[in-house]
Amino acid sequence: MVISTLADSLVRGVESVGDRVSEALFEPVIRLGVTGLARSGKTVFITSLVANMLDRGRMPGLVAEQEGRILAAYLQPQPDDTVPRFDYETHLAALTGPAPHWPESTRAVSELRLSLRVRPSGLLAGLQGPRTIHLDIVDYPGEWLLDLGLLDKSYDDWSAETLARMEPRPEAEGFLKEASGVDPDGPHDEPAAQNLARSFTAYLETARDAGFYDCTPGRFLLPGDLAGSPVLTFAPLPVASPSRRKSLHREMERRFDAYKSQVVKPFFRDHFARIDRQVVLVDALGAIHKGPQAVEDMRRAMADILAAFRPGRNAWLTQLLLGKRVEKILFAATKADHLHHLQHPKLTAIMEALTRDARDRARFAGAEAAALSIAALRATTEEIRSHNGQDLPCVRGTLLESGKQAAFYPGALPEDPAHLLGPARNGARDWLCEDYGFMAFAPAALTLQPGDGPPHIRLDRAMQFLIGDQL
Repeated sequence: MVISTLADSLVRGVESVGDRVSEALFEPVIRLGVTGLARSGKTVFITSLVANMLDRGRMPGLVAEQEGRILAAYLQPQPDDTVPRFDYETHLAALTGPAPHWPESTRAVSELRLSLRVRPSGLLAGLQGPRTIHLDIVDYPGEWLLDLGLLDKSYDDWSAETLARMEPRPEAEGFLKEASGVDPDGPHDEPAAQNLARSFTAYLETARDAGFYDCTPGRFLLPGDLAGSPVLTFAPLPVASPSRRKSLHREMERRFDAYKSQVVKPFFRDHFARIDRQVVLVDALGAIHKGPQAVEDMRRAMADILAAFRPGRNAWLTQLLLGKRVEKILFAATKADHLHHLQHPKLTAIMEALTRDARDRARFAGAEAAALSIAALRATTEEIRSHNGQDLPCVRGTLLESGKQAAFYPGALPEDPAHLLGPARNGARDWLCEDYGFMAFAPAALTLQPGDGPPHIRLDRAMQFLIGDQL
């Protein structure tokens, strides 16, 4: 296993030597991974990012733009011919058309190349002309990222952990009842296996909707062209090792191993291992609204996500032989426009506390990691409303369900993030002192001035952290 992994790494390194030399000397390529769990806003983030890099009137926080050194930006065909192109134009039309609506969410890997013509700064400014820097944006579901943690687990280990997490959850009652009527050591029966897989998938979908983030295997939720295949027809069963040949347990174990080798490893090899900058989008407000258990589950998921990365500095020899490392990781709390700006520092502090363990590990490995609260597309306006003699900082927008305008106050986030994380770690089921509301807003109708991209909150600061050093 170790020899095979080393061989694969060496082969990939040798094959990419020419590309890396070309990138370093002539036209550098920054591969920016964009991921996040369901409904965190990946598609909107990428669409608004590209629009605001093409028309940079709202990007003063990007230093190269502030200094006037980005001379041009343009889209090019992405270099990976077998990867679908991110459908930027369709998504932008959905957000900026006469009847704006949120675009469809990420279902698989896609990619887009944005090329920037940049004039160098400092001492090189008078010696060099402008150079081209390619930004390859890779969009992939966060559910697939969590699957990388399966590579180091056996089927029995995964089953035991999954069943232990499921047991206290009401969402798992249907599957647990189905699994209790099955003999793992009995002969394999395909209809029984399919029923178990369907019931397990239904649990994963319900658990995700309830705010849980440990919903692996991720392809069960986003199967794509693998739907109905044996590689997605397994489920956790009580440990019954050593199991008999041709037993249900043995077949489930075989399919779990096939999932790792035929689904998870190719994703890691072909996409994930080539990323050198990463943004992880997090719907922290949605988790807070769902309660302490969702917040604690999200905190653990953030740590698991970072465990999948190889953070550190990209030394030349390391890049050449062992592949890229992720040099910068940004954890971004999305939908900051659902809060008045007076509460944004509190949301950022909560995000920093949620990702503290993950960021510390990244920094120890030599990578830069940061947390930020953003809104890739601003859908609300702010106002102060009086209620019972108290001024409440509210946001106003168009409600997604009814289409009506409404002002909304979500509740006051705590000054100290420990007031949220403490109850969450201790297993509380509800917030004791406060209820935190959450409202789904539709995108606002836009009238953009020439040179301006869509309105956002701190998207320019996010990009300065992620790629500013390369510009």
